[in-house]
Amino acid sequence: MTKGINNFDEVIRNMNSILLVDDDMDLCNLLEEYLSEEGFKVTTANDGAAGLAQARENQFDAIVLDVMLPIHSGFEVLNKVRDFSNVPILMLTAKGDSIDRIVGLDMGADDYLPKPCNPRELVARINAVLRRLDKKREGPQNPDFLQVNGITLNRGNRSCSFQGKALNITGAEFSILDQLMSKAGNILSKEVLTERALSRKLTPYDRSIDVHVSNIRKKLSSIGVDKDQIINVRGAGYMFTVTEPAE
Repeated sequence: MTKGINNFDEVIRNMNSILLVDDDMDLCNLLEEYLSEEGFKVTTANDGAAGLAQARENQFDAIVLDVMLPIHSGFEVLNKVRDFSNVPILMLTAKGDSIDRIVGLDMGADDYLPKPCNPRELVARINAVLRRLDKKREGPQNPDFLQVNGITLNRGNRSCSFQGKALNITGAEFSILDQLMSKAGNILSKEVLTERALSRKLTPYDRSIDVHVSNIRKKLSSIGVDKDQIINVRGAGYMFTVTEPAE
């Protein structure tokens, strides 16, 4: 990692607050210590109820949420948090359990990491979701608004609407839709979407992009967008179809 990247990561996470929810006390203490040393302000909770209460009462820049929790499972907490917040949520799942990963993404998680997790990898994933929220990353050549086929993206507040109807969308979903709309009429591979929208490399058996795109399609369809607005080109990737020029 270059010095420039290190400096950039230090800037974007300066005073960023993280909620860490995990009932494994030893792991929780280890991750809290590591994240604190990396410059994050960390709040911990050891069960689903406590984690949900923290999420309701305080504002966090990201939440690291274990799936297996007492009182309320990680999935229950995720579902309840999504009722009132689009804060980035990274799920900690059992190693090799792809079902938990897909379910988490389908319910609105931004990313996942299998346990036991490497603290350095966790920091990298948190930095990735924070980069997606960093408004300063939008260069002067990028407009604040992007509109294609009646769908409007507001990059300033990272919101989406279709013909005036607002769409409830997560940070990861916004980034993916932004990439697809920016290249409307062109195919973007899963590798490219993963790198540009999720800020990481595509790994074997990683279905994150597929699940996120599926969720975007469902949400768009629910407010009247044609179900074929985003198509899957087998073996190539995804394409945002265009019937009018991007603005």
